[in-house]
Amino acid sequence: MKDFFRIALLFIVYSNAVLVQGQPSQGLSLTDCISLALKSNPTLRRSELEVARNEINHKQAQYNRLPSLNGNVSHSYNQGRSINSTTNQFVDNSYFSGNQSLSLNGWLFKGFELLYDIRRKANAREAGKLEFESSVNELKLDVIAAYVLVLTAQDMLKQTEAQRAVTAENVRRSEVLHREGAAKPGDYYDLKGQLESEENNVQDAQRVLYNNKQRLVALLNWEQGELPLLQPLLLPVEVGMDTEGELYEKALGFLPNFKALDWRIKEAEQGVKVARSGYYPSLSFDAGIQSRFSSVDDAGYNYWQQLKNYPSKGASLTLRVPIFNQMQVRNQVKHARLNLDEALWNRKIQENRVREETAKAVFSLTALRQNVGHLEEQEQHYREAFRIAQVHFDAGNSNSVLLLTAKTKLDNTTNSLLIKRYEWIMQKYINDYYAGKLEL
Repeated sequence: MKDFFRIALLFIVYSNAVLVQGQPSQGLSLTDCISLALKSNPTLRRSELEVARNEINHKQAQYNRLPSLNGNVSHSYNQGRSINSTTNQFVDNSYFSGNQSLSLNGWLFKGFELLYDIRRKANAREAGKLEFESSVNELKLDVIAAYVLVLTAQDMLKQTEAQRAVTAENVRRSEVLHREGAAKPGDYYDLKGQLESEENNVQDAQRVLYNNKQRLVALLNWEQGELPLLQPLLLPVEVGMDTEGELYEKALGFLPNFKALDWRIKEAEQGVKVARSGYYPSLSFDAGIQSRFSSVDDAGYNYWQQLKNYPSKGASLTLRVPIFNQMQVRNQVKHARLNLDEALWNRKIQENRVREETAKAVFSLTALRQNVGHLEEQEQHYREAFRIAQVHFDAGNSNSVLLLTAKTKLDNTTNSLLIKRYEWIMQKYINDYYAGKLEL
């Protein structure tokens, strides 16, 4: 009777190894993990660099409207017969010469290319911001998935250890009876083999837990090591569910991917205009001042005096009229239109993908909720069946085959229930993400 109560106690611990519905204990929460990942995840930080690049490109497009001012200074050593740069006379001795200039040039009109390029870079900047926001949301989902997998693996390890403890207690009791000759040898060795099998299950669960922890650690950009205790997650509350169409419409309005694609389309439209500006004439201006220097000049090495003696100023306007340029502009326009078509198709592809994913999300959430309900009832039935099989086995009215069959059914159902509960939790987070309700 004492053995029976010991096994019953182990069974109670085993059947309550996982309490997903329990109150969160102290430890690292899901919100904490997401905050840590957003601060230090290297992939996200690298994506943020593209936002900075787009900002620089937009500013440069605006600066391109400004004229450019450049100064040039060149000096050389001359040997042999050459022309004096200040007098234009031949000289036979060695001397130093130099030129100094200051030039100003810019565009007065460039076929609206500068204007359209500013708009294109502005659209690219807005698209980049939204694409980075999309990367943030994707990282959140990755952290949630890794967090849920760690919790699943932790509870699976506890569950397999509890299952092993039940079998170990049966083996311990059978060893006593086997030494006394009161147990069937077949039952004794059958239980021993089952214990070894469950030892392997525990080791497999430990390996899965280790791998899942390393995945979460990598997302948080932590050093390899022991992950702090994670707080458990609550099962989803029964609330009204969106239909496939409702969730799809919410996703269209919430997901930054679609808004980013809209800006990419605008960027491509401006790209067509930039390419078409090559058909128009352009007008530029140039102005400058320059002077010369020679060591054999009458002023000698007086640099500033020669600068005053030989100034040269000038200004010019240049009108460029495109007539024929090997069809380059025409083909550039064609390429720009293809880029626009590609942007339009990218949005259509994204719409179809999200329509498919939201439909699957609604169906999966409903199915998982039903799966959990059925498995909870199934677990209750198999738990009672195992209890009865244990009582009969302890009384000597049964054998190990019937006991282990009942235990295997209960083990499989309990494991499936644990996994389905966490799949349900994860699916709820996915649906909230599409609905714009992922507040983490």
